[in-house]
Amino acid sequence: MKKIMLFLSLFLLMISCNTNQERAAEHEMMQYDAAASRKSVVADQKLKQSKSNQNEANTQRKLIKTGNVSFETKDLDKTRKTIIDLVNQYNGYIASDNEYKSSDRISATISTRIPAEKFDIILDEIAKGVKKFDSKNIRISDVTEQFLDVEARLKTKKALELKYLEILKKAKTVREILDVERELGKLRADIEATEGRLKYLQNQVSFSTLSITFYKQISASETSFIGKITKAFKTGFENVKDFFLYLIHIWPFIIILFLLFFYLRKRRLSTK
Repeated sequence: MKKIMLFLSLFLLMISCNTNQERAAEHEMMQYDAAASRKSVVADQKLKQSKSNQNEANTQRKLIKTGNVSFETKDLDKTRKTIIDLVNQYNGYIASDNEYKSSDRISATISTRIPAEKFDIILDEIAKGVKKFDSKNIRISDVTEQFLDVEARLKTKKALELKYLEILKKAKTVREILDVERELGKLRADIEATEGRLKYLQNQVSFSTLSITFYKQISASETSFIGKITKAFKTGFENVKDFFLYLIHIWPFIIILFLLFFYLRKRRLSTK
């Protein structure tokens, strides 16, 4: 009897140990699963954040920048040349160049189209020779949503064009072919218009518009009658100097003409 009781006790003890080991193993497995789950959640969050950052990078803001400045200058021609040289240096171009004259001032307005990334550089270069701006107005318009909308509509229209082309291949009667081609013609006209709109937006984003107005004050003596007469005498004197300088440049030809004239005259007298 004692042996049986001892055997049962050992058996129960073994069962108890196995149960505790199983519970410990289950607990360790649960902890491992929880840790793995947390790692998975963190990895998913990092992946989502990475994709979000990538989408934001791909969707670059589309901005249209325009500006107007006005200032006084002492030398219109020198200022104009400085502006034109700057625009050419940074691969821009002159859209218009107009000059106006009133009773008290001569002013000029140059409209430029310059690369958007060079806008601030060119404006800073112009400001170096200006004591103060009479007016300075910079505007920035965000057309990102409009840009993306036009791109999406263009993509949809081109996909529809491919479907029409597939239908055209399957068309059997002349009527079906003409109907599909008519719809294709309308669709292609829409595609061209949408592409034109997209190119316009791209150009407006890539090139900024900077309008520069500069002027020179005219003194009363320059606009009065006496002032005009004085200016006319100065102009005439300058023209006389230019004429004599021109004669100096062509003096060899003048000598040849004189010699030729005397030779012909002498020959004519000898024949008489």
